[in-house]
Amino acid sequence: MAVEHASLGSHRTLKLAAVEAAPVFLNKAATTEKVCSLIREAGEVGADVIGFPEAFIPGYPGWSEVLPMSTEPAASLFVKLFEEAVEIPGPELQAIQEACKAANIYAVVGINERRPNTTGTLYNTQLIISRDGTLLHKHQKYVPTVSERIIHAPGNTGSKASARTDFGCLSSLICGENGNPLAQYSLSLDYPTVHVASWPSHFCPGQELRHAIQVASCGFANSLCCFVINSVAVVADDAIEAYGINQELREYLQNEKTKRRATIIGPGGFTAAGPLEQPAEGILYADVNFKNIIMSKYIIDYAGHYNRPELFAHHFKKYDNFTEL
Repeated sequence: MAVEHASLGSHRTLKLAAVEAAPVFLNKAATTEKVCSLIREAGEVGADVIGFPEAFIPGYPGWSEVLPMSTEPAASLFVKLFEEAVEIPGPELQAIQEACKAANIYAVVGINERRPNTTGTLYNTQLIISRDGTLLHKHQKYVPTVSERIIHAPGNTGSKASARTDFGCLSSLICGENGNPLAQYSLSLDYPTVHVASWPSHFCPGQELRHAIQVASCGFANSLCCFVINSVAVVADDAIEAYGINQELREYLQNEKTKRRATIIGPGGFTAAGPLEQPAEGILYADVNFKNIIMSKYIIDYAGHYNRPELFAHHFKKYDNFTEL
């Protein structure tokens, strides 16, 4: 799709949508249908961008955070995840593209991606889809986090994690990589207007997801002077049934089920919307204005007047002869 350069006048407003919902656990057909329904719902109220949680189709492998991976049911759950993972291209992508076109909306959708016609290897992937249904970009998570490394391979889609749209640059990152300084700087060079940060439904006991989201996304919005859509998954009963193998774990997952963490953050780190009222899942909306971005860049532009990249270039000389680490 040929995209005109956006007019960044301070009069321009956008309606942003952050999904906080549960997938139909390990069921890609039903979860894809839910994704399309949420896209249409956001389109009906005039939303311009909708963001979805991490690995939403067919669900984040949350059992990897709480179960020994060499035992049951973890092994069987991985087999089911692989069977229900999404191939690109494929019918799931086509359905989402058609929904975006009908709703006249940009979408960033998290999937578990498998390589077509193979029997192994999954990626933690985000798809950026345009208003006319075009797949603008596919971003695979640079480095799987902690136990995800048993589930997902390191991404091979390179450094790029953004696409041009009719309102400027739309970027996206997955969970922990939203705090990656090199990823932030790389995206800053594209001057994102809106960024989608995709998150799972829980970490492991003792780690608070809300704190991680708040710290990473406010820092990102402040440094890049853009709006951040925090899209967060919800623990549902089907996931608890699948890997809540004892009372202690079930109680932990039930408690996580009640939490709502989706937010929309503005330049400087202010909260434009959220979180949703408990215990409902759904879509969080915010109407935002480009003026906030331009005023913030007046003070700080790490891709331009407020940086000295040549002073730090020596840190990367040791990688000059390598194409990958």
